Amino acid sequence: MDIALFTQEGLVMILRWVHFFAGVVWIGHLYYLNFVQGAFMPEVEAGVKNNVFAKLVPKVMLWFRYGALFTFLSGVAMLALAGHELKSDFFQTPYGIYIYTGALLGTIMFLNVWFVIWPRQKILIANGQTVLAGGAANPEAAKVAPEALLASRTNVLFSIPMLFFMGACRHLGLTIPEGFSPAAVLGVVTLVILALELNALKGKLGPMTTVRGVIHCGVGLLVVLYALIEVIV
Repeated sequence: MDIALFTQEGLVMILRWVHFFAGVVWIGHLYYLNFVQGAFMPEVEAGVKNNVFAKLVPKVMLWFRYGALFTFLSGVAMLALAGHELKSDFFQTPYGIYIYTGALLGTIMFLNVWFVIWPRQKILIANGQTVLAGGAANPEAAKVAPEALLASRTNVLFSIPMLFFMGACRHLGLTIPEGFSPAAVLGVVTLVILALELNALKGKLGPMTTVRGVIHCGVGLLVVLYALIEVIV
């Protein structure tokens, strides 16, 4: 008896399931951090904040960062299989263009988690634990908190178009003209996304200061990226 799950198609299905499961864990915690915990923290006194960072945030960040890791790894594996199947035609298809856009956003989000947000959260966690134990507050905590927030808000910004393009790659058409070269559209999309990431590393929150603002910005970025793809292609 042939078992579909033990074929290459079954392998892709398992990877997709892991990708979905880990992605829900990751993005769910991202939204919790920004929409719930982020709104809660300014309303409470310092003692509560220290307790949150010392006891709650380590648990949140464990699921958050490993959700990001397994989402990324399963996504890379699926892309490798799709690239092997489509070969040189990969970026000549709607799937290739849409998945490139979504994957680039997701990859930068993953890098933000592990190399921007998590290192700064470790400082904030350690600071909360030190203060609860009767030690002196780490002055660096006040510096890194806004940096972590900016990167986290940027990930929310990116997540909105990322989810759209991940869905679009299999469920939304795109008219590809004969003789099409993907260099222009991929280059413009990349530049827009990298410019926003540069702001995440060196810039300011701007309209992303509020939850409503970052959601509006995310929808706006989705519209801009989709319009650029349609116009350039």
